[in-house]
Amino acid sequence: MRSLLILLSVLLSSSIYGQYWQQAVDYTIEVEMDHETAQYNGTETVVYTNNSPETLHKVFFHLYYNAFQPGSEMAIRLKNAADKNRRFKVDIDSLTPQQQGYLKVSGLTQDGIALTPEESETILEVPLAKALAPGESTTFSLSFNGQVPDVIRRAGKNSKEGIAFSMAQWYPKMAEYDYEGWNADPYTGREFHGVWGDFDVKITLDKSFTVAASGYLQNADDIGRGYSDRKKAKSKKGKITWHYVAPNVHDFTWAADPEYIHDTYPGPNDVTLHFFYKNNPEIIENWKKLQPITAKLMEYFNEKVGPYPYKQYSVVHGGDGGMEYAMLTLITGNRKFGSLVGVTAHELAHSWFQHVLATNETKHEWMDEGFTSFISTLAENEILEENQEFPLGGSYRGYLRLATSGIEMPQATNANRYKHNAAYESTAYSKGAVFLGQLGYIIGQDKLFETLQTYYDEWKFKHPRPNDLRVIAERVSGIQLQWYLTDWTQTTNRIDYSLAAVEDKGEETEIRLERKELMPMPLEILVQLKDGGAELHYIPISLMRGEKENPYDMAWTQHPDWKWASPTYSLKLSHKKEDIEAIVIDPSNLMADIDKSNNYYVDQPE
Repeated sequence: MRSLLILLSVLLSSSIYGQYWQQAVDYTIEVEMDHETAQYNGTETVVYTNNSPETLHKVFFHLYYNAFQPGSEMAIRLKNAADKNRRFKVDIDSLTPQQQGYLKVSGLTQDGIALTPEESETILEVPLAKALAPGESTTFSLSFNGQVPDVIRRAGKNSKEGIAFSMAQWYPKMAEYDYEGWNADPYTGREFHGVWGDFDVKITLDKSFTVAASGYLQNADDIGRGYSDRKKAKSKKGKITWHYVAPNVHDFTWAADPEYIHDTYPGPNDVTLHFFYKNNPEIIENWKKLQPITAKLMEYFNEKVGPYPYKQYSVVHGGDGGMEYAMLTLITGNRKFGSLVGVTAHELAHSWFQHVLATNETKHEWMDEGFTSFISTLAENEILEENQEFPLGGSYRGYLRLATSGIEMPQATNANRYKHNAAYESTAYSKGAVFLGQLGYIIGQDKLFETLQTYYDEWKFKHPRPNDLRVIAERVSGIQLQWYLTDWTQTTNRIDYSLAAVEDKGEETEIRLERKELMPMPLEILVQLKDGGAELHYIPISLMRGEKENPYDMAWTQHPDWKWASPTYSLKLSHKKEDIEAIVIDPSNLMADIDKSNNYYVDQPE
């Protein structure tokens, strides 16, 4: 029945969205951890469905932990980048055998037939015994064994804050095959892309540990889900198995520690929020205060984007920094309260922009990091009552530093191919957030959030691309946006407009505007009069083939389109120059003009 539903979904998607399709994979995994050696072994069964129009003769698996070894491609990349990757505090080439990680596969079969895969560090290439035609499914079975590395990036053992295990990207994971082919890039510490499916996972380890994981716990009664007496649990010998199911996700992550405190808090729409954090007296108060705020954050994202689709979400103390996963996040927890809320807001927002709207992070990382930064910044400003006049200011400043740094590369650059780590960071987070900020400037804030909500409704549980958002924004706003997507994401063209001249024309005033850089934008121009009056003048660009509605509670005059090919534009005001106090290009500050010093005119008394 499930395969039929997947096929119907694919056919429906094809009829609505052209040739869109996506693969499906279901995992059944059993893993056992030796907490003293940090080594684990397990078995995995993968039911893989080929919904593509192509016959597949091979598949690929990711073996991420093999990157945490001296001489790996990740180690080489970290040493040869043009600047230091600040997210990596450890020299991978200096890791001892006990600090390293690995993941090995054995006994791989396809429908019971033995296969001969070829391991290439973090990628396992698997020629098939039988080709997989469109619409067909096949079952892979395998055994695996691994060693958890020291916490280096996101995952690992024995974090600086004392968390025993942060198990992200720990299992042999099917690579995604999409309209551009196989996504089997070697892992060098950047981003991920996964196949949608159901997970059934059993985790066996020492009884003293509490486990936090993606999915819903199936055997709470067997393990004592309340964890009311951890000392008693520690005194018991042997191991216990935690059984989870995670429906319709593209990843599965877990963490474990013998000193976790576990709290639950009611979230919106009957979602249960789980909080796992170290029993450290210095942080307990902050983690308690975090819980109602997390519920408010979820409510905000539900309203602004769309309803969180699962019945559980966990905030888990572990890893390093913060990193989003299916139905949970791993964050460092020994933080000041504001920082704890900030990282939780950001990683929770990823549940919408990545774990429901699952963009290919390697190719479009700005669509999850940037959109997440945008929405989480607005959420914090409202929920924490920060009352910032321009809450996105940090993202805009970050982008402007990038745009004037000389190291910027196009936003469409593969996440692994940036020459400078700093350019990647600013492009993904700051420039990605500014993309939405400026989109609201172009089409209107109400149309922006209508676009995001429609985008969520139409593309949840799929892999949307930049053009998919553009098409929806055009439909919602009636404005053509191909020019914006092209210039902003595929080039490093910049925005710079200036008030080149303000001239007295008797009963009128003529403003001469100049576009000094390549990227065109519509302009909003505020005219402040000396008698206290104010008016806005709006100049669309011809590429838009449409106009934004007046978003302000003041007079709004629309002028003829500015033709993109023309570097100048003349605007006449029906006021004497002596009656004008000030003129400002873009009073909203939502246009990322690289030089605002020439964006205003102020009358100077003689």
